[in-house]
Amino acid sequence: MNQELAEMTLREDGSSGEPLPDAVPVPRSMLPHLSETAILLDIDGTLLDLAPTPREVWVPPGLAETLKGLLMRTSGALALVSGRSLNDIDLIFAPEQFPAVGGHGAEMRLSIDSEAVASHAPPMDKELKRRLAAIAKLSPGILLEDKGYSLALHYRLAPHAEKAIYEAVSLIRADLPNAPIEVLPGKCVCEIKHAGFNKASGVLELMKHEPFKGRRPFFIGDDVTDETVFAIMPDLNGLAFSVGRRAQGVAGHFDEPRDVRSWLAHLLDDEQGR
Repeated sequence: MNQELAEMTLREDGSSGEPLPDAVPVPRSMLPHLSETAILLDIDGTLLDLAPTPREVWVPPGLAETLKGLLMRTSGALALVSGRSLNDIDLIFAPEQFPAVGGHGAEMRLSIDSEAVASHAPPMDKELKRRLAAIAKLSPGILLEDKGYSLALHYRLAPHAEKAIYEAVSLIRADLPNAPIEVLPGKCVCEIKHAGFNKASGVLELMKHEPFKGRRPFFIGDDVTDETVFAIMPDLNGLAFSVGRRAQGVAGHFDEPRDVRSWLAHLLDDEQGR
């Protein structure tokens, strides 16, 4: 691994620029050979830069080739772990496809040749979804995103509406106390999904199957919804890294998604040079 790059991108205090004395590098000794590793990657805010709307994110040149190279070097043990649906993930990375855990653990694809596998995730009640969707009318800047297993209210274009959105969701939950739903706060988004599954449960299921089974995982994520995966990495003898902030329990963190992309590219180059 390129030690200088690791020191520039992974640091304790969240700053950028030249390496600092308190930088936290990721020495090669921390990561096993890629033939023994499972690479698990969040998408938005981790691999890809956030955009005003979910449809405006884009895959920078070279990233798909890096992921394909790592997929080959791990014999298929690379997976994208996202709140997006598998269909949405495929649209973003088209024409490429990757193994993935989608919908916050609601669905899964174990390999690029396999069909999607639902992970015991019932669809959200239609009437409940209708009531939640009406919250988008609070402001013209609120963007409604129906993910099938969840509903997301994006307010990056209407930050003033944050409090009103969460208050409206709370009123609906109070009116339906037995509704099996969970509210996920994120970066300028309030997401409501069916309870009983999350990214961590999806990763646990993924790691039971080949080619992930028996490997040491490392996971990179950025948001509150990724914290469930951070928490289970020790149980899997794995490592977790956060992006943009030093999350609790992680081995280190990256400043920005571009740092993650550079690190992955150098990880692949280092492996190929071994």
